[in-house]
Amino acid sequence: MNHSKPLSASSDTTEEQEIAICHENEIKEFSNDTGLHPMDGGFHAWMFLAASTMIEALVWGFAFAFGVFQSYYRDNELFEDSNMVAAIGTCATGAAYLGSMGSFSTNVTHLVLSQGIGFGVGGCIAYSPSILFMPEWFDKKRGLAFGVVWAGSGLSGILFPIVLERLLGQFGFRTTLRILSGVLFVLPLPFLYFHKPRVPIQKGVAHRRLTTRFLYNRVFMIYQLVNVFEALGFFLPGIYLPSFARYIGFSTFLSSLTVTVLNMASIFGSISMGFLSDRCDALTCVSISTIGTVLSVFLLWGFSTKIPVLLVFCVAYGIFAGSFSAIWSAMIREVQKVDSSADTTIIFSAIAFGRGVGNVASGPFSEMLIKVDNWQGHARGAYGSGYGLII
Repeated sequence: MNHSKPLSASSDTTEEQEIAICHENEIKEFSNDTGLHPMDGGFHAWMFLAASTMIEALVWGFAFAFGVFQSYYRDNELFEDSNMVAAIGTCATGAAYLGSMGSFSTNVTHLVLSQGIGFGVGGCIAYSPSILFMPEWFDKKRGLAFGVVWAGSGLSGILFPIVLERLLGQFGFRTTLRILSGVLFVLPLPFLYFHKPRVPIQKGVAHRRLTTRFLYNRVFMIYQLVNVFEALGFFLPGIYLPSFARYIGFSTFLSSLTVTVLNMASIFGSISMGFLSDRCDALTCVSISTIGTVLSVFLLWGFSTKIPVLLVFCVAYGIFAGSFSAIWSAMIREVQKVDSSADTTIIFSAIAFGRGVGNVASGPFSEMLIKVDNWQGHARGAYGSGYGLII
């Protein structure tokens, strides 16, 4: 048997691990330089965190408030015959500066391309520095830092539904999208200076050899599978809650309030889970988030036909489901225990890609479930409302 290939692979692995370790040590050694800002604290670290939180709030806050648009588009004669409305929100995995393009839409396909895919691409570009540079600014408090950043979407999610409801009612979707496009461009400007790497780019320094071998690691594959399945359902309450609330007789204001309450609860959930992920293994964090999410959906949303019960569901879902992304830091840490050569940013990108796949797929899938739902009028509570299969 020829053993030359395994020996070569082992040699490559050792070399990649040494390069990765040297790179991590290189970042920490720079801390001794007087011109380099400290990690895990200090003005510049907190300002980087503030900038990342602002970007997060704008990129995801808009997408998380899509349920308000969902309800509006379904009642608009331009789009009332389409079964693709939910695909707009699930494609909008981020919000960026292409928002005004959606204001020229005359059918749902235009909205999917602009408000959905266009926002997603632009949001990905705007959001990338937060992921790339976070490991340079935060080490021991990285989970907490990511939790604070992801709480930004919950914070903006408190305001967006209320503001969007008013703007859509007063100006219509075209003017609303143009106003939001300007807001999304102006608000981040004061923070852009701080949205930068901590370690200056060094000329002549050997760079890491990026590897994707971790993709075949069993630990990564298990967590990625959980991540994709979680994403298939995660965004659906935010999309359908306003429509569901109006279906069971809520006023327009109370319908949009459901998304506000959900996002408010996710602030607490994200920060708490980020704090917990720095101290516990990923499996424990995933179990807490998943069990809490499943129970809240089946027991609270499933039997909610009154305002108090539905709002309690929004709180529970926001805390447990809204905290899932804060677990990514713990997932990355456990993948790197098995493969120390795996780069933090590449692992994060792979996890985010898996979440995006589940997110985009959930839109058409949920529309299909609503179309074929035969539980309406034959089941108790929300299960018989026409949204039973989604629940």
